[in-house]
Amino acid sequence: MTSPKLLACPRRESSGELKTSAGRGRPLPDDLLRQASRRLEIMALISAALWVLGPTFARLALYVTNPADPRIAHFGGIDLICTAGVSISLALFFFLRRRKRDPALVMDIGLVYMVVTALDVGLLMHWGPASTTPLVTTPTISWIGPVILMFAAIVPAAPWKMAVAGFVAASMDPLGMWIGRAAGLYHFDSAVDPLVMHYPNYLLLGVAVMISGVVTRLGQQVVRERELGSYRLGELLGRGGMGEVYRATHRMLARPAAIKLIRPEVLAAGDGAKAQLATLRFRREAEAAARLRSPHTVALYDFGVTEEGRLYLVMELLEGTNLETLVREHGPLPAARVISILRQVCDSLEEAHAAGLVHRDIKPANIHLGLVGVRQDFVKVLDFGLVKSMSAGDGDESLASAAGITPGTPAYMAPEMSHEEAVDGRADLYSLGCVAYFLLTGRLVFEADTAIQMIVKHLQEAPFPPSARTHNLVPPALESLVLACLAKRPADRPASAAELGRVLDALQLQLEPRSEEHAVRW
Repeated sequence: MTSPKLLACPRRESSGELKTSAGRGRPLPDDLLRQASRRLEIMALISAALWVLGPTFARLALYVTNPADPRIAHFGGIDLICTAGVSISLALFFFLRRRKRDPALVMDIGLVYMVVTALDVGLLMHWGPASTTPLVTTPTISWIGPVILMFAAIVPAAPWKMAVAGFVAASMDPLGMWIGRAAGLYHFDSAVDPLVMHYPNYLLLGVAVMISGVVTRLGQQVVRERELGSYRLGELLGRGGMGEVYRATHRMLARPAAIKLIRPEVLAAGDGAKAQLATLRFRREAEAAARLRSPHTVALYDFGVTEEGRLYLVMELLEGTNLETLVREHGPLPAARVISILRQVCDSLEEAHAAGLVHRDIKPANIHLGLVGVRQDFVKVLDFGLVKSMSAGDGDESLASAAGITPGTPAYMAPEMSHEEAVDGRADLYSLGCVAYFLLTGRLVFEADTAIQMIVKHLQEAPFPPSARTHNLVPPALESLVLACLAKRPADRPASAAELGRVLDALQLQLEPRSEEHAVRW
């Protein structure tokens, strides 16, 4: 574990990077490239539709203006060109949809698709009835120019790649004219005339290269913003009241991790003294959380402050889901599984409480369930990086309180927390009772329209027994224990997480002792 520090964003180069004009390059984030890949997929589908609609409406227009025109029923070179355009576009569409592709490779394929599309357009624009009249080569902008601009905006590519592919694409109009002359469709005096006629496309190519440069620099700026010390940020995993969580990878160890970026408002938005105080508070809380070693507490690898002044926490990356999602998608859980989950949470809380820390936001969304090593249905308690010391009785706030964020979640908040009283570990046990109620019934202890109404109910109303709100079997001993955790007075609840854990152990032995076989089945 390193101490918090100001971390410079290291600059490096690799063979697969996009280069800036200054010669420094960074690979664009995979999530941005995947978004571009999806846009390319949509563009391919739209292009296929346009290649069908183009000749269809052309025939319809001929029928309206001249029903006897023989071209209405004639299938010729233009139709073959459109058929090729449909086939290539659909092939790309299904290629991108069938499997996960390397995003960088997809971008290169996108440039090839641009050139092929330009070839089809160039042939289409210059394929028509034979004429003996010399062609008047008036400078014009064809559809190829806008096609190049669209691809420059949609397909992130190094400017030099866009320049090469765009030059080939812009040359498809002259190529179409040369092919048309070779086929005897029309003639012109000089072989240079097609280049003169379509020079505006080359001017638009210059604009496209500039657009590629802007898109590339914006992507690289995202990379710089996402580089935190030895970690490179990847896709966004979620957002919360304190900030965002990203998937990340350690540069040298290739170890996956999750990084939580704290919102800038936590640093008091420009107030130097408060910002410094918030940074010190962040360090104190993160160091306390880093000392926790329970296997059921999410591991904190590192923490610090970026050059831009954003606080961050580096945590282990977990596989699985949280209890909130699990119950919402699959309904209430059997009593034996609930006991197993609660018992594992108690292990995490017991260590934290012994260290003088109270979580203050125990809720289903902060309890992760999944695979750890070879163990299934393994619990990890999240967000221990923003805890508060039970001994802080001098008015010192937690980082969340300093940011103006009310600690706790109203549906799971212990009554004493709403009075801003000093709280101890029994506040977490109340919240854990609310979690147990939700797991057994699929419903909250109290239903309310507003946060204030919810808090009032936790202060004043007695909860219905869980067995009265579910068709599932709730053992009386487990129900009594849950209701004991939901007592209004802390003194009426189990005295500690350790005591609660012992009672759960006894219940588990009476019902169905946890085994790995059960965990796999669950």
